[in-house]
Amino acid sequence: MAILYIFLVLFIIFLLFSSIIIVNQYERGLVLTLGTYSYTLQPGLKLVIPIVQRVIKVDIRINTADIPKQEVITKDNVPVNINAVVYFQVVKPEDAILKVQDYIYAISQYAQTALRDVIGSVELDSLLTERQKISEEIQKIVDQETAEWGVDVTAIKMQDIEVPSDMKRVMAKQAEAERERRATIIRAQGELTASENLSKAMAQMTDSGAITLRTLQTIESASAGTGNTTIFALPIEVLEGFKKLIAK
Repeated sequence: MAILYIFLVLFIIFLLFSSIIIVNQYERGLVLTLGTYSYTLQPGLKLVIPIVQRVIKVDIRINTADIPKQEVITKDNVPVNINAVVYFQVVKPEDAILKVQDYIYAISQYAQTALRDVIGSVELDSLLTERQKISEEIQKIVDQETAEWGVDVTAIKMQDIEVPSDMKRVMAKQAEAERERRATIIRAQGELTASENLSKAMAQMTDSGAITLRTLQTIESASAGTGNTTIFALPIEVLEGFKKLIAK
């Protein structure tokens, strides 16, 4: 009889401890009564009916799901290997648990499908230069679908984009050609600016007669030594300068 009494006391203590549930601030607790959803527990110390009721805790913090690396064919038929990460948050725990068997796995699989569809509709150049824009487009598609699952997809980030080795060599040649083209343009612009400045200087010297004085100084310095004979062919500008000096 004593043994039965002790067993009864222990069973009551077990039921009391089983009825106490602690829900953390970042969690919500779904209460199932005999397998049927009853209500959702908010954070804090809660009591439930042991054996009859069961609590499923759901983390409502921002979570991540990996999209494994996969080969995708772009619109211009270039195979690329891409992996990504999905950032999401459970906003309706009831839907996340009751409507989807494994919402994390479901989000990952749907995001993988959406990524294939979007990447397949863009060319390689757009994929490399507009990564953020494409990621946002994938995020909108996935978020629209998973809204019924009680999940809010906040962002999708593509981590690595690997292109074939032969395509890397082609891209390197294109980049080198682009650098050479820009260097040629810069040199041509510099030469054009220099020629314009020289033309302006020549015109100013011709108008002021300075080119004539410069020519005379050159003749004087060249004929300073004895026994030297120097012949100069005077340009038209010099003759024009002489006329302006005589006119003055």
